[in-house]
Amino acid sequence: MEAQELGLDPERLDRLEQAIAADVAAERYDGAVTLVARHGEIAHHRAVGFADRVNARQAHVDDVFHLFSVTKAFTAIAVLQCVDRGDLQLHTRVAEVIPEFGVKGKQRVTIAQLLTHTAGLPAELPFMDPTQLGDTTAVALAVADQPLQTTPGRIVSYSPIGAFAVLGEIVRRRDGASRPLRRILEEEIFAPLGMKNTSLSLRPDLADRRAPARVCDPTPGIIPPAALESINVMHGESFEMPGGGALGTAQDLFRFADALRGGGVRDGARILSPSLLELALRNHTGDEVNHIFDAMCEARGWAPFPAFLGLGFFLRGSGLFPMPFGATTSPGSFGGLGAGSTMFWVDPQRDLVFVCLTTGILEDSNNFERMARLSDLALAAITD
Repeated sequence: MEAQELGLDPERLDRLEQAIAADVAAERYDGAVTLVARHGEIAHHRAVGFADRVNARQAHVDDVFHLFSVTKAFTAIAVLQCVDRGDLQLHTRVAEVIPEFGVKGKQRVTIAQLLTHTAGLPAELPFMDPTQLGDTTAVALAVADQPLQTTPGRIVSYSPIGAFAVLGEIVRRRDGASRPLRRILEEEIFAPLGMKNTSLSLRPDLADRRAPARVCDPTPGIIPPAALESINVMHGESFEMPGGGALGTAQDLFRFADALRGGGVRDGARILSPSLLELALRNHTGDEVNHIFDAMCEARGWAPFPAFLGLGFFLRGSGLFPMPFGATTSPGSFGGLGAGSTMFWVDPQRDLVFVCLTTGILEDSNNFERMARLSDLALAAITD
């Protein structure tokens, strides 16, 4: 459908492309693929700049990006599917599924606390062989041996890798340990939704279209730049990282977001019940702040702001504060955010989906500002 038929101004949508082109020309980052859809129909799908500036490779709409922590949304849905089937409950203690986890104060940590980043796990990965970082079970067991940083349920502190490695292992064990997590996600989420270019591992058929992760901002962030770029060499056909290792295209991420917009179903394929999805998209952290951002806020002089976390999803919430989804998204908006470079959100009130995948990793606060600006440009195109 044409943009006008969807209540979108095409000239205002063009501002989104123009803003990215100006950033690329100024070498703030290398390029991006953006997608705007309304009422389930795509109105804008553009590639700007470079997929790989170093090798002068232009960006294309079918480029495959490292999605980083957007991956958590896929893993969260896999966990929630277990709940839908009656294999788990949200208050199930992790140690009931992974007995090795029930040590060093973690005996009463629940699945819901892992999903809401309130389990008290440290942000840092445990010391382990780097070659095992793509092994879901190995990382989960290493995390199981860590002591807690805080009392479970007391504070919100985002776990970049550890919590979702444990959640991935829970899904794998509840599946009978018969399938690797990458196959579970493929068969239970990606294939039903027609996400043919998305995988938890680097499938050989995606390799030629992969846009390498490149840090474009030297400002130190939550995750060290070298660690982010290392995924370019670590990733392979059997590499799994449930909290940050998926690859995919903007078109595929739209299909996933659109299923969430549709109450858990798209084109007749249901991935989650409406009641459980509604619960997942509620604010489960109240007005608590997300302490992973403490240093960022202090460095920028920003006042602390609420975490607004659902069960594996970031929520817009209400109030004026730095927010990658933009200032003008409705309070019920939700989505995912990945390591200074990738994002999707759904605004249910405006019936709008926005996907932004970039090839330039920025320090977290700078990425917040970039994504907020682009998000507000997408929202400004609405005419009704």
